[in-house]
Formats: sequence, C-alpha cells, structure tokens
Amino acid sequence: MQDAASYCAELVRSADRDRFVATLFAPARNRDALYALYAFNVEVARVRGRAREAAPGEIRLQWWREVLQGERHGEALATPVAASLLNAIETYRLQANPMLALLEARGFDLYDEPMRTVAELEDYAIKTASGLIAVAAAILGTDAARVARPAGIAYALTELLAALPEHAARRQLYLPLELLDRHGVGAADVFAGRSSPALNRAAAELRGLARRHRAAATDLLPGLAEQALPAVLPIVPVRRSLDQMDRSDIFSPKVLSPWRRQWLIWRAARNPKRLAGGSRSIAGSKDF
Repeated sequence: MQDAASYCAELVRSADRDRFVATLFAPARNRDALYALYAFNVEVARVRGRAREAAPGEIRLQWWREVLQGERHGEALATPVAASLLNAIETYRLQANPMLALLEARGFDLYDEPMRTVAELEDYAIKTASGLIAVAAAILGTDAARVARPAGIAYALTELLAALPEHAARRQLYLPLELLDRHGVGAADVFAGRSSPALNRAAAELRGLARRHRAAATDLLPGLAEQALPAVLPIVPVRRSLDQMDRSDIFSPKVLSPWRRQWLIWRAARNPKRLAGGSRSIAGSKDF
C-alpha cells in the first residue's frame, strides 16, 4: 500500500501543487489519505483530456462510481489511486456521497454544452472544490462544511477563470450564458479568443462573485477547528490570483508563479499569530 500512497503523493505533487503543499502541514498520519483524495480528483479532472470523446469518458466515470459503491473491488485494488482511496474511506469511515457528487459534476466536462446559469456554475463548484474541502476536513477529524461551501466556490471560480484560454480553445464554456447575455457577449466570441471590453466586464463580474464567496468563507473562519486548516489552505492564493487577473486580459491572464503560491500557503500556515491565537487569528490573516 505504501507504493500506492507514494504514487498518489507524486501525482498530486506534479498536478495539484497547492493541495500538495497544503497537505505538508497536516499531521503525518493523515497525509496518505489526503493525497489519495486529491489524486482521485486529479484522475477525474483529467478524464476529458485523456478520453478525447464523451463515451470513453463516461465509461471511466462510471468505473469510478462502481468503485465507490463497492463494486470492482479486485480491479480497484490493482490501481494505486483507487486502492489508496478505498483504504482512506475505510480507515476514516468517509461518506462516498461527496465523491459521487464530484463524479456527477465532472460529467459536464465531457461535453461541449455551455454552462447556462451562474447558479449551475456555483453548483458545479460546490460538488467539486467544496466537496473536496469537506472530505479533507473529515480526514482531519473535523467538520468544515460551512466554510467549505463558499471557500470551494471561490477556489473553483478562480481556477476556471485562469483556465479560460485552454477551455475556449477546445470549445468548452464555463462562463455562464446568463452572464454573457447580460454583457452582450456571445459564446462565439469566447471560442474565437476575441477579447473585448464587454467580455472583460463579464469576467470581472465573475471575479467579483469569487471575491464575495471568499469573503463569506473568511467570515466563517473563526468557527473553524484548528485541525481543519490544511483542508482550507489551498484557497490562500485566491485573493492574489484574482488581483492578478484584474490587471490582465481575459485571454492572457497573469498567473501567480508556483513558488509564489507555495510561499503564500506556507506563510498562512506558519503565521505566528494563528499558532498563538487559535482559529480566530486565521480570519485576521492578510493571507486569507
């Protein structure tokens, strides 16, 4: 099992650096389970790119559903990520529902249908990023559901905005049609990579929504158990990332360098005031 655990840690290190770094601040006994959870997320997020077409992608997502529902046990144990995830579920008595919801939401990734409304986008973010925070907190032995909801939305919206050029190139539209209509922009403009004041205003509105969810999460941090901190640390770069996007074009977003993101997470985790004053000082940290 240790080889499988090492595989998961390396996968997360290479594909999801924020969560890899955040997990370093978790107790050593919890890290393998956290890396298993995050490796599962990496594998599912990659289904579109690997499958190329919807049908093979649906088959892969269904395979994961069956693994989580207790089927395909032999196959799962032969797969390092699945074996590690099942071990984490058993060890920490994790509920499968949040992970099944993640799979349901990721089905959207397989198709070129546009996101229609802001509410649909928020629901996608809740089932993906918010769900991961909640399950990570459960591994750490606490409940962070209230913080997880807005924190995950803020994180997901920020990451989707940063990935907009890549999504547009393959004709995926996560910017809700409702939002584009409000600013007089068409999906064709996004797919063509044509920047305009109207499109940048639409993106700015979405950044504003991400900031409001981040602020809501920050307001709830005083009630967050100290042990849950590693589960929410990945949202630390959100504020700086949004600020960078404010100063750049939607199709050429400025992004924080990996070392800068790592430093922000490290500083938030190691903040002396937080360590001395408990969770209340988390909310007062400039990093959040």
